Amino acid sequence: MAKWQDPQPIPAAWQRCDGGILALWWDRLVATTSAESASLYAAGLFAEDRRRPIAQWFNPALNAALLVAPESSPEWPIQRFGIFYAPPGAGIVRVHSAAHEWLPRTPRQHPTEDDAFIGAIAEAERFLQAEMSFV
Repeated sequence: MAKWQDPQPIPAAWQRCDGGILALWWDRLVATTSAESASLYAAGLFAEDRRRPIAQWFNPALNAALLVAPESSPEWPIQRFGIFYAPPGAGIVRVHSAAHEWLPRTPRQHPTEDDAFIGAIAEAERFLQAEMSFV
């Protein structure tokens, strides 16, 4: 692997906090849309803290966050992890990335949920490293 491809550490200001979805997500989504729209966004991901697994980073100095979480409705035949970014200040942006999907009806067939989750986390970490170059 070329040196430029070596994984870089996450910038120190970004703290990993996977315990529960931060209230920042709901507050920003409601400010951007409405409570009704926010409750439907990403299959209700930000209305109820019920979907797992998640990976989340928070930068208190910037009041910014990054989240990897399931974004499709639980009843869909294909499940997908989405990457969401709350930039400094206001708003929420869905980070467009490779599809991090799995088929729950065939849990042992690759890609599995774990494969998709690990891939989404790696992509989110690369996003954080790139984003910090511009902030």
